[in-house]
This record gives sequence, C-alpha cells and structure tokens, in this order.
Amino acid sequence: MEQTVEQKLKALWLLQAIHTKIDKIRQVRGELPMEVADLEDEIAGLETRIEKIRTDLDDLEDSIVKRKNMIKDAQAAIKKYESQLNEVKNNREYDAISKEIEIQGLEIQVCEKRIKEAEFEIRNKTENYDTTVGNLEYSKGELEGKKKELETITSETQKEEDGLLAKAAEAEANIEERLVKVYYRLRNSFKNGLAVVSIDRDSCSGCHNKIPAQMQSEIRQRKKIIICEHCGRVLVDEGIVLEIEQEYGF
Repeated sequence: MEQTVEQKLKALWLLQAIHTKIDKIRQVRGELPMEVADLEDEIAGLETRIEKIRTDLDDLEDSIVKRKNMIKDAQAAIKKYESQLNEVKNNREYDAISKEIEIQGLEIQVCEKRIKEAEFEIRNKTENYDTTVGNLEYSKGELEGKKKELETITSETQKEEDGLLAKAAEAEANIEERLVKVYYRLRNSFKNGLAVVSIDRDSCSGCHNKIPAQMQSEIRQRKKIIICEHCGRVLVDEGIVLEIEQEYGF
C-alpha cells in the first residue's frame, strides 16, 4: 500500500530521532576509539624502531669483531714481515717488505678508527634504544588505560545502542528506497548527522534560517515533502515531533 506524504514524513523523523540517540551515545565515547587506534599505531611504530635499532646494534658489534680480527691478522703479518727483514739480501727486498709492514700498520690504524666510530654509534643507539623502550612502555600503559575506559563506556551503552540500531533498521524498512538514499546523503553531508529537522521558532532547526510563513503553512499541511531552501534538509512540523515522541518515546 502506497504511503501518504504524512506517513513518509513521520517515518523519516522517526529514523532521524533514533539515529540522533545513537549519535549521542557514541559521543559519550568521545575520541576514545580514535585515541586507542592512534596509540596502537604508535606502539607498532615504536616496536618497529626498536627492532631496527637492535639489528643496527648487532651489525655494529659484528663489525667491531670483524675489525679486531683484521687487526690480529695485520699484527701477525707484521711479525712475519719483520722476521723476514733479517733475511733480506738486498735493498730492493728490504724496501718491499718494509712497504708491506707499512701497509699493515695503516690497516691497523683504519680498523682502530672504525672500531672507535662503531663504539660511539653503539653508545648513541643504545641511548636511543633505552629511550624508545621507555616510550613504548609508557604508550602501552596509556593504551591499556584507554582500552579499559573504552570497554567500560562501551559495556554500559552497547546494549542500548544495539537496541536502537535494530529499531533504526526496522524504521528504515518502512521508508521507500529513494527517500532512504536522500536521507543518508543528507545525513552524511552534515557534521551533526541531521537530515530531517523541525520548525523551531519559525526557523529551520538545522541551519536556523527563517522559514517563510507560506512555507511553514505548507509544511504543516503535510501534503508534500519540503526541504529547507538554505541547507537542503527535510523539514517537518512541530506536530510530527510530538506525535512521534508520544508514540515511540523519541
């Protein structure tokens, strides 16, 4: 059976009234869900950074061990070359062996320099690691607290919200698809989620602009769906608001 315009307006207002109650429940949770998500992202980032620092520290330790082994090899080579100096037969051999000893000495100096640089970097990275671990522990504590707070609020309101969502689905089923699409398009266009609004003191309660007397009269006749010429919201008269409130408690 085809709905009258009045029935359509009542159905739209009922859906809006239910959604407004749901919005108010969710507002109680405030920014907590977003704060929880942000903290989870922050923790994941800190854990990644810690893992990277650990890998860098391992690489630096390995490089120090490698350089120390290179120093040992160079020192052994120098001893070998120094023993060979006693057996040289001419200046040419002496110069060649002396050059090798010099090269090995330079290699030791380079390795010692690289070891000092690595040790300096290890100290910096260790300090960074300790700071990051501290930040991680703090963020985990913050997350645990926010989650408990959110769980408490959610547990207190979830049952009511679930009931309202069921009622919203039921109310939506009584509205033709075309109007449902218009409703959600408007609802998503405004921060406060108000797609259907009433007349309040001769004005649109959505944008607070004055509604001409002739338009108010037409709205109260409930013969056609009228939208606010300023904000585009669907307008209903005060009588519909009272009727829905008396019938459904919204």
